[in-house]
Amino acid sequence: MIDGSEHFYHDDPKVGPADVRTRLQDVEYFFLGNGLIQAAVQWAPAGEGTPVGLLVMNPDRLRKKREALTMDAAAGLGPTLLRLSVGGREFSPVAGRVLVRWETAAPVPTVTVRWAAAGLQVTERFSCPLWARPVVCREVTVKNSRRVRVACELATGVGAKVIRRRMVLAAGAGRLLTIGYTLAPKVDRVAVAFLPRPPQDAACRRFWRSLARVRFGQPRLDHFFQASRAQLPVAVSRSGCIDGSIWQYNLEWLRDQSMVALALTLIGATGPATTIFTRLLRQFVTPEGDTLDSSVQRNPAEVELDQNGLLLCTLKDYVLWTGNIGLVRQHWAKVAAAAEFPLRAVFRHEASGLLTNCREFWERHHIHGIQPGMELIYQVYVAHGLAAAAVLARLTGHATEAVRWDREAERLKTALLTHPRFRMHDARGFIKRRGLDGSVQETVTAEPSAQLPAAVPLGGPGPHYLNPDTSAALPIALGMIPAKSPLAHRTLKSMEILWNQDWRNGGYGRYHVSSEPDSPGGWPFASLFVARAALEAGDDAKVWRVLRWLDAVPGAQAGTWFEFYGRRLAPPFPQVGIVVWNWAELIVLYVQHILGVRPQEHGVCIRPRLPAGLPSAQATLTIAGRRLTLRVRRGRGGKSAKITVNGRVRPAGPDGQILLVARAKK
Repeated sequence: MIDGSEHFYHDDPKVGPADVRTRLQDVEYFFLGNGLIQAAVQWAPAGEGTPVGLLVMNPDRLRKKREALTMDAAAGLGPTLLRLSVGGREFSPVAGRVLVRWETAAPVPTVTVRWAAAGLQVTERFSCPLWARPVVCREVTVKNSRRVRVACELATGVGAKVIRRRMVLAAGAGRLLTIGYTLAPKVDRVAVAFLPRPPQDAACRRFWRSLARVRFGQPRLDHFFQASRAQLPVAVSRSGCIDGSIWQYNLEWLRDQSMVALALTLIGATGPATTIFTRLLRQFVTPEGDTLDSSVQRNPAEVELDQNGLLLCTLKDYVLWTGNIGLVRQHWAKVAAAAEFPLRAVFRHEASGLLTNCREFWERHHIHGIQPGMELIYQVYVAHGLAAAAVLARLTGHATEAVRWDREAERLKTALLTHPRFRMHDARGFIKRRGLDGSVQETVTAEPSAQLPAAVPLGGPGPHYLNPDTSAALPIALGMIPAKSPLAHRTLKSMEILWNQDWRNGGYGRYHVSSEPDSPGGWPFASLFVARAALEAGDDAKVWRVLRWLDAVPGAQAGTWFEFYGRRLAPPFPQVGIVVWNWAELIVLYVQHILGVRPQEHGVCIRPRLPAGLPSAQATLTIAGRRLTLRVRRGRGGKSAKITVNGRVRPAGPDGQILLVARAKK
């Protein structure tokens, strides 16, 4: 059984220099990399920590922020700061007087830092311009804005290693210096040195140029997509390793990685997506079909059953999007095992046919008061995944399995929606859990073995409510029920109490705050669950509220978001990290929901849903190796949106969608 200590960590942010803290005031992190090296430019404008620091990591070795290879135990990221000496005085970027931005016109993701001192204008450009070498490049341009010649010295370094370069600048003249940070993975060290020139690599530029482009003409929405597109691929090592929350858990989840692989597929990063799916099927699915969470295999009572379904439905989307059915053929035994595993008798509730155990979607379990019973999202994702597995079976010639899995998917869906006693909804909308007797589990009480601090809600006096829960938005987002049905309406309405529950900075909590065994706060990817469902339901105000909130919290400038926004009890809990799933949720919202692009078995379905205030959208996507240029203009007076594909207007059907092309089975 899961021990309570699994949820505790011993990384005290009060120990060491300020830079070891992940959540410095108003901090922004800009992530760069190429799968062989990972880096983050830290911008700390409020005066906590190094104003502009460089974190360099080995993406195959997941670690805390304090263990970054450029973090000095005493000086933090201070040695990586750029320093200029002029006339016997030393200058460096000052908090609050630095401009840090993504350089959107650069051929590879590039972060630009601008500051000035002593009449010198300094521009730093960080990038990973090489595809086959683990190098971070820092191009430094120093321009003399004085009317006289200036002699100066530039210095920076990593730990005790300092590199220096003297230069003399004529009036109005400038000079470019290039610094390289090279990872030696075998010895786990970073070497810093001046390079003769900025490196260039056609393969690297080709990769980034090939990725999807989406524009809405709304600066903040466009920025969110561009930042997600730039950073999601660099969160993945070349071997497919991904930290669920960078610097926080140092663990991997099949659930998170499946969503990341799906989003990479949607933006055309099929190489990293293929690597992730291959690794998941080889290493994260056992021969029996069980899946790993937190890098661990669980006993049946504590298995996260939704992971099986999530893997299968994202794998199906990958195959239909890329045409790479060979991956499924190669790993068919694991695909079939993943589909069959939730159908085992140990999970089957005889009276209803639903699936049971003692684990819930957000990883609470028996010590948190989760009783044996049926979890909504386990039924939803397993049903969705079995239907997806049936598609994969038909595409690979496994007709018998296709019939069986379609039948099981429909049986499970019917039970969760219509069973007279055990259906997973009531007058409130979808409910989270039912007990084995059919009663709704409304509350939880933590066991002493949970060792919860008194300061967390579940550690204090009750009652501790389970409902509502943002995962209940997912059957709406996934299309399991009509998004404008009374059930969907009631479900979304019930979730409104999750907004700003015990805080005032916005965001949906993942569930009712009273049952929170950790730190309360708004969660970006849980909020995006609600936004995806609300968009399908036509509740545009909720969509905009979530997007405005993401634009208001620290991280918006870089387009990187923490796991949640609230006060963190660390220790005993880990410092909050940057959740990779956030980027994936944004990409899925944009591509599958707003643009409405979804390849099917026999064609590509396009059904745009532009929220009010977005008059148009345009995108360039790659589906089955073919470029698709899409333009959408919002319909007027209740008319369907005008959809243009590769320069041709395509008339939409009564449901507002088009089926683009026939797809041959391979």
